[in-house]
Amino acid sequence: MPHFAHFRAIDAAAMRQGREIYIMPTIALVDDDRNILTSLRMVLEAEGYKTQTYNDGASALDGLTDDPPDLAILDIKMPRMDGMELLRRLRQKTEMPVIFLTSKDEEIDELFGLKMGADDFIRKPFSQRLLVERVKAVLRRSHPREAAAVVEDPSKVLERGKLKMDPERHTCLWDGKQVTLTVTEFLILQALAQRPGVVKSRDALMDAAYDDQVYVDDRTIDSHIKRLRKKFKVVDKSFDVIETLYGVGYRFKESG
Repeated sequence: MPHFAHFRAIDAAAMRQGREIYIMPTIALVDDDRNILTSLRMVLEAEGYKTQTYNDGASALDGLTDDPPDLAILDIKMPRMDGMELLRRLRQKTEMPVIFLTSKDEEIDELFGLKMGADDFIRKPFSQRLLVERVKAVLRRSHPREAAAVVEDPSKVLERGKLKMDPERHTCLWDGKQVTLTVTEFLILQALAQRPGVVKSRDALMDAAYDDQVYVDDRTIDSHIKRLRKKFKVVDKSFDVIETLYGVGYRFKESG
């Protein structure tokens, strides 16, 4: 089940009146600095979000697993378990969106975090408005039609041979078998599958998967493609529909 299944609640009386009632997303905050936790919680709750707070990665792992939020904001440098290790363990159980907070300047940390499945980075010190906008951007990618009508529009489901993708439910099936993807992986695959046979450059895939303010390089896109192939090969060892055109980009193989 998608981690954001509780994102929207429908009230029966409201439905009779043609209205929907939405539950604001829950944001988990993990940082060993209590001042940062307090300020982040106040900012996000002022925007209407619900929050969960944790002081270290070890306690957060249990809490995020037992009560998954819609998005997690993790500090990288923490005692007991740092943010990178927390993300690694979370990715074994969930694909919830993750934003890293970091005071480090080394590019390798950001690249490594994105390869592991982080959705965004925010460097300390940061403005409160920047934080809120980044949260909204990642949630938009996670819930592309959070204000959509209750009735499903079947035309939005993307089917290409054995592949079936439902953007509204963030579900992906290959030959009827569930393949769990991160938000970024889902958007990259969707961009490729929408036009089989058409080559997508790395820049085009970056545009499809990331907001303008998020910088990633070619190696990051290559890492996402590698992760996608690995996940599909778990359910089908013969999976080979994502083709590499060296020096050009990638394409979704046309069914022949």
